[in-house]
Amino acid sequence: MSSTRAALSLLGCLTTGVLLAGCGTPSGGADASAGPTPSAGSTTRPTPTAAAATPSAAVVAGIGKPASRPRRTAPPTRPATASGGPLDAGNPAGHAAVPAEASAVDTSHPARTIGHGTAASCTSAAVVAAVAAGGVITFSCGPRPVVITMAATAKVVNAAAPRVVLDGGGKVTLSGGGKRRILYMDTCDQAQGWTTSHCQDQSEPELTVQNITFADGNSTGDTAEGGGGGAILVRGGRFKAVHTRFVRNRCDSTGPDLGGAAIRVLDQYHGLPVYITDSTFGGAPGEGGSCSNGGALSSIGVSWVVLNSVLSYNNAIGDGANPARGGTPGGGSGGAIYTDGNQYTVRVAGSVIKHNDAKEGGGALFYVSNDHSGTLAIESSTLTGNPSHGFSTAGYPGIFFIGAGRPRVSASTLG
Repeated sequence: MSSTRAALSLLGCLTTGVLLAGCGTPSGGADASAGPTPSAGSTTRPTPTAAAATPSAAVVAGIGKPASRPRRTAPPTRPATASGGPLDAGNPAGHAAVPAEASAVDTSHPARTIGHGTAASCTSAAVVAAVAAGGVITFSCGPRPVVITMAATAKVVNAAAPRVVLDGGGKVTLSGGGKRRILYMDTCDQAQGWTTSHCQDQSEPELTVQNITFADGNSTGDTAEGGGGGAILVRGGRFKAVHTRFVRNRCDSTGPDLGGAAIRVLDQYHGLPVYITDSTFGGAPGEGGSCSNGGALSSIGVSWVVLNSVLSYNNAIGDGANPARGGTPGGGSGGAIYTDGNQYTVRVAGSVIKHNDAKEGGGALFYVSNDHSGTLAIESSTLTGNPSHGFSTAGYPGIFFIGAGRPRVSASTLG
């Protein structure tokens, strides 16, 4: 796990269009990304002390005009949920092309099946055992939707299988019961088997979650890899989520750099991106995630591609930003998405990010590339109604950005 720090001067703040009353105080540090030692770090950036004035709405790059967009691949079949309708995940109006590596995995020949055709046979213990064994995993819990309340966190055993796929068939909800994280993979956790000498940069296991709901996960007080990841925590290997719903997940309410009420990711093989496809985080009032930073997603040094998804009603509730202002515990940035690191990228396409809230900066999205090498792209998406109560980047409502140039926004609405 890398620890990144950057010295950010007043000139740097001005060139990125950041309006921060407290900007200009430098902080230094060293990049320790080369070593395999499995330890989490934190980053430093300007400590904002006053809210920035940003336009209340912005129409960007030809929104409202017909746009030539690539045809997306067919979404996964939408099976039934507890309400009797299709699994309500993703943005049906999104038309971003979905590459093969971002698509659902074929589960027609599972390695193992949880349950024996009844709801009673689909237990927390069965989920924990199946995830530890690895491979393609499906469920047989009867004809009706089922909620499995986890009595323990399901953990990937790193040497068990090169691939772990958890497919709920649209009928399964895994619940943390408001008490625990639901799913965990860490290639640098020796308790799960340290399989290489470069645990922070290895290709396996590959973890996929699809056609499933993660509800009421809560990692509060869990300090693994620095905390965060209320529903799912991943470090190393590869990870993606396809046609998956995340509701009411939580992690610690304060802290300058921890986050990800739904998902926290640290390190991916060769810097390849995490794919989030056709998924929903929150989706309705009272259904969103809540954490110090990143009410839905959070990472350090990890790239993301978010396709045809919805992130709404999520909250970053920490206080004091990062580094924490004097007298505060820190946090409060990235109402939906909180990302940090050096050379990494974030791309949001065909997606809706709305009604998220950050107590500090980036009501929709917080992006900091400490060495100003990373990029942010927003394509054919809508980001509206995402208040930043502390600071934001001028001209980009709901976004705080420090990186290479400015965010690349096309055929999208910001407001």
